[in-house]
Amino acid sequence: MKLHRQNTRVTGSIRSAATFAVVLLTACVASAERLTPERLWDLQRIGESAVSPDGSQLAFLVTSYDLEKNEGRTSLHLTSLDDKAVGKADRVATAFETPLANLKTRVLIADVKGLSNLAWLDHTSGPQLLYIAPAEIEDADQSDDETNDADESTQNDQTDDENEDDESSSDETPQVFMLDPAGGDPVQLTHVAKGVGNLKAASTGDRIAFTTDVKLGTTTKEQYPDLPKADARVIDALMYRHWDHWTEPTYSHVHVCSIDEQGIASEPVDLMASLRANCPMPPFGGKDEFAFSPDGQEIALTLKLVNNPAESTDSNIYIVPTEGGRLTNITPGMPGYDRSPVYSPDGRYLAFHSMRRAGFESDRNRIMIYNRSSGDIREVTVGLDQTAHSATWASDSRSLFFYSEMRGTDQVFRIDLEGQLQQISSGRFNHAIVDTLPGRDAVLVRQQSMLRPVELAWLDTESAKLTTITDVNGSIFKDLELPTVEQRFFKASDGKMIHNWVVLPPDYDPDSDRQWPMLTYCQGGPQGQIGQWFSYRWNFHMMASHGYVVLAVNRRGLPGFGREWNDSISGDWGGQAMQDILASTDAMMADPTIDPKRVAAIGASFGGYTVYWMMGNADDRFCSMVSHCGVFNLESMYGSTEELFFVNWDLGGPYWKSKEVAEAYKKFSPHQYVDRWKTPLLIIHGQRDYRVPVTQAMEAFTAAQVQGVPSRFLYFPDEGHWVLGPQNGVLWGTVFFDWLDKYCQPGQQDAAAADAN
Repeated sequence: MKLHRQNTRVTGSIRSAATFAVVLLTACVASAERLTPERLWDLQRIGESAVSPDGSQLAFLVTSYDLEKNEGRTSLHLTSLDDKAVGKADRVATAFETPLANLKTRVLIADVKGLSNLAWLDHTSGPQLLYIAPAEIEDADQSDDETNDADESTQNDQTDDENEDDESSSDETPQVFMLDPAGGDPVQLTHVAKGVGNLKAASTGDRIAFTTDVKLGTTTKEQYPDLPKADARVIDALMYRHWDHWTEPTYSHVHVCSIDEQGIASEPVDLMASLRANCPMPPFGGKDEFAFSPDGQEIALTLKLVNNPAESTDSNIYIVPTEGGRLTNITPGMPGYDRSPVYSPDGRYLAFHSMRRAGFESDRNRIMIYNRSSGDIREVTVGLDQTAHSATWASDSRSLFFYSEMRGTDQVFRIDLEGQLQQISSGRFNHAIVDTLPGRDAVLVRQQSMLRPVELAWLDTESAKLTTITDVNGSIFKDLELPTVEQRFFKASDGKMIHNWVVLPPDYDPDSDRQWPMLTYCQGGPQGQIGQWFSYRWNFHMMASHGYVVLAVNRRGLPGFGREWNDSISGDWGGQAMQDILASTDAMMADPTIDPKRVAAIGASFGGYTVYWMMGNADDRFCSMVSHCGVFNLESMYGSTEELFFVNWDLGGPYWKSKEVAEAYKKFSPHQYVDRWKTPLLIIHGQRDYRVPVTQAMEAFTAAQVQGVPSRFLYFPDEGHWVLGPQNGVLWGTVFFDWLDKYCQPGQQDAAAADAN
């Protein structure tokens, strides 16, 4: 058995003296620079983090990318959570402008491809760090009736939109390791033939849980063994492919192992034996979809057990003994999503998130409380006109923390069991809760903004003070020229006010006579707020640094502005939401610093749909457009997408359901207006996008080409709805700016016009 053969090492230093000298010398001579598609991949990305049981230490993962090798490698960092250092923070985190604490950090494991997942085990021998990393398995049971390859969604911790690396070699699979942070070598705990994911540890220190895929069916090749060279799939039901992969007769099951006093793991017990269901739910479910009870005797699971998974959002919370046994559904009769269970520290309650309406994936996400003694369930967020995420119990079990969209940001709130609500955080940030900090009135959060990616921060729940406690990208950001972010409100066509983020280039001067090109960003979702997030594709910082003013419109249909605003997009795709974007665009075009002849529209997914819609319904406002993975033809989209509950809710059902529904499809489908197309159009799409299939792009490109509309198709054969590969990401940014510059920048714009004539 080989452990972490890709340059794994245990060390107590942060960086070598030589590296420090190079960094210091570079800082002295470097001039200010701007964020570019290449520089974007120099930024390190913080992954999972975990607080030790006594609250004294913080472990977190950091991934760095090598563009030439087209891969990323991850390191495990350990930080001492020093209250005094946090309280005395006298530095400022660049771009965040929040206090920056100087905490002692060391790297325990460096540069491992495939390192993921973190948990602390409060073991009898002392606190131990658990993580998942590739390992070779010797003498393991390789039979397919036990396990099979886990799909990406069950093996990878998804943070932001980053891609996780494959195992380092075909002979290695992800396994659980235990490491004493005080020193010593990693010890492999699991030997599961096909690998594990979604690691959790019981607070009792004697059990761990994880997922692995279990095969409960046969493939086409196995059904026809006399035709070994046949290459086909026999499909009898929907959801035959999902997000970016074809479904196989395997299911992600939660397993539990006991850990004895010597640190040896028992054989895993499948808590979902013979069950044709997945936990977590694909494609985006994570380890928040199952949880240990405080005494370690029970696990709560999120399961979707329905006959029509493509058309239903009816998931439920089940409880099961950790030694295995009967699964009990505690949420029968609740037809929407029920997920993300979490036990109160005193063991009396189980909180979970729930959506009321069947089939509506973007319904208000409530917090429900299940009384484990009586079996009663009640909502604690009654009357809250916003959605809740990541419910996390306070240590006294009398209140919970959660975060929610709030006027273009994500803020942290506390709510007690009587429904009394308090906003804890503030500022132009997206905050996401990691955990409470034991023994303190504080919460660990992930902090990000449009200007800077995630760092970890300490949020004091009494004073509401936010202190940044990591600085993994500080050396890069201190040399960057930074854009400016403003919020502006414009009046919609129906008189309501629209919230907009406006990102200005570093050298923007409102008092200058210079006029700037502008990008109107059209958000996807369609129900997904334009918050203070830092994207590795739709990066407003990078766009502004390239010389564009960016207008990001929180149009109708986006959360953070009340449920009426959020819900109004359903059944009205080409209606008021489009008018909101045009109203904000027109208001910005009236600004004397904006050149109205150099305005482009850009967007992905529903934002790509918006771009296609604008191609035929925005007159001559835009000089260029970019559609990434956009919906072009509503009828063909319905017949080829996978999660039909989404289109059933948002479009009213299949296009043949009624005359009214058929008319709505016709009214709101961009392909009905291609005879008006004339604006230059860049289309981007990935072959493995099964949410919005690539044929949508092909249809749009054909329509543009046949009509002589200047157009280009950037096709990625190995990407899905998102572009995740490092070099593919740089190519995306390069082609994106090449296209926009051709039609939006002085000189190049004139040349493009001459070419068109």
